[in-house]
Amino acid sequence: MFKLKMIGLIWCIFLTQATTSQAEESKPTLVYDAELSAYDYDFTVNYFAVKSQQQSLKMAFIYLKGDADKPVVTLLHGKNFNADYWSETALFLQGMGYGVVIPDQIGFGKSSKPVNYQYSFAAMAQQTHSLLSFLEIEKSIVIGHSMGGMLASRFALMYPQVTQQLVLLNPIGLENYLQYVEYKDTDFFYKGELAKTEEGIKNYQRKNYYDGKWNDQYAALTDFMIGQLNGPDKDLMAWVNAKTYDMIFTQPVVAEFKDLSVPVSLIIGSRDRTGPGRNWMRGNVDYELGRYDRLGKKVAKIIPNASLFELPGLGHLPHIEDFEQFKKVLLKAFKSGQ
Repeated sequence: MFKLKMIGLIWCIFLTQATTSQAEESKPTLVYDAELSAYDYDFTVNYFAVKSQQQSLKMAFIYLKGDADKPVVTLLHGKNFNADYWSETALFLQGMGYGVVIPDQIGFGKSSKPVNYQYSFAAMAQQTHSLLSFLEIEKSIVIGHSMGGMLASRFALMYPQVTQQLVLLNPIGLENYLQYVEYKDTDFFYKGELAKTEEGIKNYQRKNYYDGKWNDQYAALTDFMIGQLNGPDKDLMAWVNAKTYDMIFTQPVVAEFKDLSVPVSLIIGSRDRTGPGRNWMRGNVDYELGRYDRLGKKVAKIIPNASLFELPGLGHLPHIEDFEQFKKVLLKAFKSGQ
């Protein structure tokens, strides 16, 4: 009887493995071009014409209109993301009556990917400001996540009269990275981008964003990158992605935090340890990058009248990892900026 049970168990394991293998083999290969033409967003995508550096470009954006008496919220994406990962936040805000603008910055998402181009936070801030002017939006609450936090900070510094409130959600740029790490030429990042694999992308996000956890929602956020790896514009995307790394290291905003003149809220998942350049620290530097459990408190003391909202146990993407907790804190942040 024991032998029969063991044979049955082994046969079940074999069938499970075979079924899993077949499912993996039958899963369609994701293939996307540079502008994600075949990748659907949750909302209608519009395009805004941009003239920059002797080039005619297009800036993709989503615009959800709100109530006339409610502010408009502008959501700025991080480096490894696009406008679409703001969908749940956008629906929540629109449900509260807020208007919502979500641009794909030039070089990201469905927007143009110019190769011979100087990418900068200042240029992106100017283009975002032009988009808001085009939409006849005079003031906006600006929320920036990750790299979008550096952009949002630059926007608030350049256009304080337009920035009703600045909300920084686990922003990078709370440290001046070149104080601690070696400078790397764009070719270095290009080589790294070309070497990326589907499993590598997933493993990086699983480890660094979600504390080893993984689910279908997290996996779906990697689809566009994986599709571009398999797509016809892999080399182009590798070069563009490499060029947008450079501005993270060479265009810091932390030294200007003291000059922010608008209400600022920091929402920090304190488990976050994101530290660009950690793998090429200077030899004589004894400093730990990305300690968000410390950085939030440190930066809140630098920014005039800043409010800090810490989320213990959450990492780099609080609005993805635990939206219910995030939305409550977001409303508190809005209230603190009034």
